[in-house]
Amino acid sequence: MLLIPALVYIGLADPHNARSVYPLCPFKVLTGWDCMACGGLRMVHDLLHGDLVAAFNDNAFLLIAMPLAAVWFLVRRHRGQTSLWLPATITVVVVSGAWMVVRNLPGFPLVPTVLSG
Repeated sequence: MLLIPALVYIGLADPHNARSVYPLCPFKVLTGWDCMACGGLRMVHDLLHGDLVAAFNDNAFLLIAMPLAAVWFLVRRHRGQTSLWLPATITVVVVSGAWMVVRNLPGFPLVPTVLSG
């Protein structure tokens, strides 16, 4: 129910602008690291504006993983399998953790952009 208003807000209020009103990532506030989802709002904003390159730069992991996860979920649901499969859960946790570490390495080129307002 709240998805449409949220998408409208993300599309109109640019999260790249430091003066936009968006919540801070608690993980980044506590650790100084980008979490695996940091840049997700910027990615959605870029997708809503048709900028796939900027969306990839903001969060390549979510851009690729979310459609794959949706397809995987729909296929499993179509087959009548509703529970999470343990190896899939472990894979998601390991790959998400690896993405978080890699994206915080010095010099990693894909960094969520925030423009000073």
